[in-house]
Amino acid sequence: MIILAMDTSAKAASVCLADEDKIIGEFFINTGLTHSQTLMPMAEQLCANSGIPISAVEAVAVNAGPGSFTGVRIGVAAAKGLAFKNSLPCVAVSTLESMAYNFLGFDGIVCALMDARCSQVYNAIFRVRGETVERLCGDRAISLTDLKLELQNYTEKTALVGDGAAISYKSLENPPENIFLAPVNKINQTASGVACAAFRLIKQGLTLSPAELMPMYLRLPQAQRELNKRMGVTT
Repeated sequence: MIILAMDTSAKAASVCLADEDKIIGEFFINTGLTHSQTLMPMAEQLCANSGIPISAVEAVAVNAGPGSFTGVRIGVAAAKGLAFKNSLPCVAVSTLESMAYNFLGFDGIVCALMDARCSQVYNAIFRVRGETVERLCGDRAISLTDLKLELQNYTEKTALVGDGAAISYKSLENPPENIFLAPVNKINQTASGVACAAFRLIKQGLTLSPAELMPMYLRLPQAQRELNKRMGVTT
């Protein structure tokens, strides 16, 4: 089964073509260009270079959140558009979970982190043993202080991954030896990670129609939160 996977949830953007037993090809760019400029040209070029027309793709997978509100919307909208046009099922992948799949073959804890501002991070924690990824908590927004306390519970090797990894590592002040920053080739979310996570979801029958695919935000955008505050609305 060939799937086209996408990620636009943070500064970097990537697309991947994958079959169940291999990564066919992947484009990754981390230059700060807007995803609306780069995503579809990358997808089109990847299909052309791989010799795989979009008609051969059997599902579209995307990091549906959490992440940058604008970035997530762009990725989800692109996935919906491709799926509608080609009558394909969609797979909504947690951005945080996709990062754990960067560490297939690892034996330890993967702490996925995205900068949520205001001394908070979007976070989820996973245990990886070889090819098995086990989720230890749900996706959440957590303060750096609470995260620091929680990480004290883990004595295994613990990789911090994502664009919130550096600020989280710094907040530990005197990090224990078992906690480390992911290396540069694994610290960003990637479309290949999306693809690996998506295949597991597909096997569980967790696909969506294009109409059902929606962004997965953990909290309201800052502008909406400020408006609610002015209007006295509590959420």
